[in-house]
Amino acid sequence: MKKLLGLVVLLLAAGAAYLAVTPSPIDPLAWDAPTAPTMTGVLEPNDTLMKAELLAKGEVHGPEDTAVDGQGRVYAGLHDGRVVRIGADGAVQTFADTGGRPLGMDFDAQGNLIVADAYKGLLRIDPQGNIAVLATEADGVPFRFTDDLDIASDGRIYFSDASSKFEQPDYLLDLLEARPHGRLLRHDPATGKTETLLGDLYFANGVALSKDEDFVLVNETYRYRIQRYWLKGDKAGTHEVFIDNLPGLPDNLQGDRAGTFWVALPTPRKADADFLHRNPWLKAQLAKLPRALWPKPIPYGFAIALDENGKIVRSLHDTSGTHLQMVTSVKPVGDYLYLGSLDNDRIGKLKIH
Repeated sequence: MKKLLGLVVLLLAAGAAYLAVTPSPIDPLAWDAPTAPTMTGVLEPNDTLMKAELLAKGEVHGPEDTAVDGQGRVYAGLHDGRVVRIGADGAVQTFADTGGRPLGMDFDAQGNLIVADAYKGLLRIDPQGNIAVLATEADGVPFRFTDDLDIASDGRIYFSDASSKFEQPDYLLDLLEARPHGRLLRHDPATGKTETLLGDLYFANGVALSKDEDFVLVNETYRYRIQRYWLKGDKAGTHEVFIDNLPGLPDNLQGDRAGTFWVALPTPRKADADFLHRNPWLKAQLAKLPRALWPKPIPYGFAIALDENGKIVRSLHDTSGTHLQMVTSVKPVGDYLYLGSLDNDRIGKLKIH
């Protein structure tokens, strides 16, 4: 027993010495997060996501976002850099390989798949699978984490660069640092010009245009909120908080162009994360530790629907986290929602009408 206690003391001393001399990879700020909303009313837990059909189960890894072409084929970007296409018969084929990490994606009017690739920037993939780079920087600042996008009727692409400091594998370091490194951007394929619409965002993530394209929304994942940037009218060029204090961390965002926005929430709020935010020193120490020692997210499937006034009108859950968990995208297409995930080995397809 004495030898065991001695070993424990030695290990603790070694750990303390390691933390004392190792510089932290982050320069964190304190943030006092609002108290999380109660899961009642429209947020009442249910098991609606358990009803989803599962596509390509066991054949994909990390289908973070999806897109559906005119033939009903489903596309998804995977951890290994491939964009795969799932046919009506369920067969999974490689459509293209970006060599990066494809995240948000949508089809343009010409049938090209536009992809926000975390490493490669904003990409266009033609129907034959040929890849062209549309943009890798804006205003002299390179993209480090190209994340999500939406395409306007005039062909312009609204998209996010989640962080100008941390790349995709270190997205949790951006969470701990609690500094605004994100941007909302717009690319015009006709001119090749890319401009910054909004900077200083706390992990700029999901992007979605309104029904009339008079405003665009962008998620600030690590502030539990969504910003609205006005494109038309008297408020054009200004922004405001669209909804604050969400019940989870908002990831991708997609509008159905009929007045509803779907928000993927990979994990519900956790009290320990909000506690950490109030303690920069603890965050700095945690960032030094191996990821295996970090707090783990709750296995849970979660998504909400908002109207154009920022009101939550519906919530979808998988309380067990066994069917669909860590949902990172909700793509409305016709009568269905297609649900992607950063880590799942499947894509959900849920009938909503």
